Amino acid sequence: MAPGGSVCKEVVEFYPKLTKYDVVMAKAEKNNTSVKLVVGSCEKHGTPSTNGVHELLECPVCTNLMYPPIHQCPSGHTLCSNCKIRVQNCCPTCRLELGNIRCLALERVAESLELPCRYQSLGCQDIFPYYSKLKHEQHCRFRPYSCPYAGSECSVLGDIPTLVGHLKDDHSVDMHDGCTFNHRYVKANPHEVENATWMLTVFNCFGRQFCLHFEAFQLGMTPVYISFLRFMGEDSEAKNFSYTLEVGGNGRKLTWQGVPRSIRDGHKKVRDSLDGLIIPRKLALFFSGGDRQELKLRVTGRIWKEQ
Repeated sequence: MAPGGSVCKEVVEFYPKLTKYDVVMAKAEKNNTSVKLVVGSCEKHGTPSTNGVHELLECPVCTNLMYPPIHQCPSGHTLCSNCKIRVQNCCPTCRLELGNIRCLALERVAESLELPCRYQSLGCQDIFPYYSKLKHEQHCRFRPYSCPYAGSECSVLGDIPTLVGHLKDDHSVDMHDGCTFNHRYVKANPHEVENATWMLTVFNCFGRQFCLHFEAFQLGMTPVYISFLRFMGEDSEAKNFSYTLEVGGNGRKLTWQGVPRSIRDGHKKVRDSLDGLIIPRKLALFFSGGDRQELKLRVTGRIWKEQ
């Protein structure tokens, strides 16, 4: 074998065989015309496409699509900028030092592509220029939701039916049908609890699902309780609904009226924005009556659809 033969073989093997894309692009360059190509999506994100162009644009390390700057080693192997840091500037294919070489040709190829949204299987049917696709996907209304359960750092993602089943089966969340509710929260030794998520209840109302949260946390130096409602869907849909919460005792009561927040807004974001019924602990214990050593709160509420 001639010196350097193995390197030549490696470089040759790296480039895919001639595809329809290569023929089209060659003709376009010869005729000095621009070409727009629509590439089919993968059935599963992260699984290499059978299309040669799509394969070229997939990072060999993370298998995600690459965006500028696209880096290459002296042998021509490419990878994304995030993975360049992860592999410590060493090409994962041939082990040569990557340096700071950009693959401008591949970046130009990407400009000619139009791709479906990665959430096509979840319902998004739109097609986007390559460099617009990522921005769209960050806000696509079909992107999966995070689990709204606040009692643990749950990493489950899915559509609404999937999450409803997950909340019921994996988190044992109470499920109720109806648009009115009357819940009693009882807690012994409430003075020992500063930050605790006590309850999440899901209501099926108007054919949609709503999450009722109740918990204790510190507002500055003041221990408080908060209750609020989140909508299992998009914010634009949540604004079609309103709700009230009411708590009281000893002839007094507090009432809150608001619009449910989408579960796109994390539980902590809603809580920290104080967008709900806030009850100082001293007042909550006053509502509870007795010797004020046990929390006994009854929270009632109603959900309705705006006309």
